[in-house]
Amino acid sequence: MPNISHLTIDSLPLAFGIIMAIIGLVFYTQGLPGKFWRRFYAVLPGIVLCCFIPATLNSLGIFADGIGSQIYGFTATYLLPASLLLMTLSMDVPKILGLGWKAIAMFFAASIAIIISGPISLGIAKWISPEMFVDDTLWRGFSAVAGSWIGGAANQAAMKELFGVSDDLFGMMILVDTTNASLWLLAILVLAKHSDKIDRLLRADTSSIDKVIKAVENYERDNARPATLNDLMVMFGLCFAMVGVAHFVGGQIAGFFAPYKWAVQYSFASSFFWMVVIITLIGVIFSFTKIRRLDHVGASKIGTVFIFVLIAAIGMQINLAGIVSQWRLLLIGFLWMSIHVVIIFAVARMIRAPFFFLAVGSNANTGGASSAPIVATAFHPSLAPVGVFLGILGYAVGTFGGYISTQLMRLVVS
Repeated sequence: MPNISHLTIDSLPLAFGIIMAIIGLVFYTQGLPGKFWRRFYAVLPGIVLCCFIPATLNSLGIFADGIGSQIYGFTATYLLPASLLLMTLSMDVPKILGLGWKAIAMFFAASIAIIISGPISLGIAKWISPEMFVDDTLWRGFSAVAGSWIGGAANQAAMKELFGVSDDLFGMMILVDTTNASLWLLAILVLAKHSDKIDRLLRADTSSIDKVIKAVENYERDNARPATLNDLMVMFGLCFAMVGVAHFVGGQIAGFFAPYKWAVQYSFASSFFWMVVIITLIGVIFSFTKIRRLDHVGASKIGTVFIFVLIAAIGMQINLAGIVSQWRLLLIGFLWMSIHVVIIFAVARMIRAPFFFLAVGSNANTGGASSAPIVATAFHPSLAPVGVFLGILGYAVGTFGGYISTQLMRLVVS
């Protein structure tokens, strides 16, 4: 029986049922015709609620410790790669590649912004509270944040080993990382609803993005048909078979690189990294074959469903209460992220890049391949592959960028 004494739920099925009910309720109310709901979701997008409501419940102690990580583990292992495959196989590769140089430019602008924002934020913190920097503990600790915000968890672990971060401090830095990255993710999801206004402020040329979206919408309109049981069984069978292949092959490749220290530092020994690369490549290959016809019966829509479950699972891991106990470290992280945001907005304004490129380029760094497709989907489901590609690129440069940022932090606070 589930234990709901003191409003704490330790039943995994019940907790999963609750977040699925939240997603269903959000979409139900979002589809209601009343003025109230239209205005409500115009201000607060449904994708934000799917993350924020589970985060609030977790922060209130409704979910027992470990429940969120178990559900996230399932979604990251099975639903994330499945969504990447289903959304990638339906894409128009030539049109995605036709988005141009600004997408890559904003990604690297975001990486450089994180590299230099860390030393600036630590320098300001030392000026205000020099007692925090009596030894080399903090700059070493923030190396883990730098690795994560440019790459991902594998790069973060590499920074921990490279700079000798203690387990206790590493745990605090994970809190700094996840809290600030989650706040920025939520902000992006809210702002995505107003991307047209932001693009006007940035004087952005969105024609390449509009062409991709229009092409996908025309393709869906011309080819969509009701799904049969046979269609769905073939789709799910093929999808999860490829997920299994991607995990197995990814594990084998990661095992091959594991003995090499340089490979560990650059994520080549990460099975997750290779799984994302392989499932994405499979999806790209499928997009040039008849398998792409699976999107006629809703492959990308099912992929989007999986993405929303992943969003809710991410929310279950956010603990807003941690902001109180580690407020000084969190404030340094918030300053770091804020400087990063100011820089990338300035770069986007200078090169007239659309807000979509800014948002996905930034989150491909701060969130990685697991959340960059979520950000892209907030603009349009057809753009999810852009988030995947940039997220993979983040893993490739994360350790190198994190190392540079950490050395700059050391120079600033020494």
